[in-house]
Amino acid sequence: MKSYKPTTPSRRHAMGYDFSQLSKDGPLKSLTFYVRRSVGRNNKGRITSSHRGGGEKQLYRQIDFMQNKFDIPSKVAVLEYDPNRTSRIALLYFADGEKRYILAPQELKVGDSVIVSEKGQLKPGNRMKLKNIAQGTIVHNIELFPGQGGRVVRSAGSGATVLASDKGYVQLIMPSSEIRMVSEDCFASIGQLSNMEHNSIHLGKAGRSRWLGRRPKVRGTAMNPVDHPHGGGEGKQGRGTRRPKTAQGKITGGRKTRNRKKKSNKFIMRRRSK
Repeated sequence: MKSYKPTTPSRRHAMGYDFSQLSKDGPLKSLTFYVRRSVGRNNKGRITSSHRGGGEKQLYRQIDFMQNKFDIPSKVAVLEYDPNRTSRIALLYFADGEKRYILAPQELKVGDSVIVSEKGQLKPGNRMKLKNIAQGTIVHNIELFPGQGGRVVRSAGSGATVLASDKGYVQLIMPSSEIRMVSEDCFASIGQLSNMEHNSIHLGKAGRSRWLGRRPKVRGTAMNPVDHPHGGGEGKQGRGTRRPKTAQGKITGGRKTRNRKKKSNKFIMRRRSK
């Protein structure tokens, strides 16, 4: 973490990242491309996710979530910052000459060796099948179905803990405290993801939010009735409706949104704590 001298009111409490351990060079050109952002709009151009837009242009880094180069050793060339995600990324140089980006765990360093194998050494960055990972090990970038590629536990500082194995499934404690069963033939990477201090960042001023593509948010009660169900009234008024609603009139604030008939419900042993 990096704190700033209080030269201005916005700098007084601002907190930033410490980039001293990361590469000063730009990303690898062959693994980057520009993606035109939807800025919260759907394919018809209508805003479906509000308060988004603007922001600094970003090149998308092509991350290898699948990691399907089995039994080919690789070395960590550089650790880099990725503006498209909260965790850091690592550039791997494989023995056959190929280069790929992966999510970097907390203890991964430049020069470390990384390998993807069905069974291997329990070392940060290595990837193997869940059935060969010891109990109590922290893992990330976990497959939900064999051969699908990493789908969950991919944000900064997150990690799932391997609990037990039973009848072809491995029980995992997810970062949300949910206990879920995953097939023992699914792959997972060893270690807790990097940039654990991400939650401690204090932007300090509105401008930093705009750089990130976040536009100002307006309270529904400050709007007119035509714009929001909470709007209208003389002076400061209550919302005028029993339950809070979105701008589109849908009930929010405590309403369950998960489908009761979702097929993956049977894999959840314990729901996350409220």
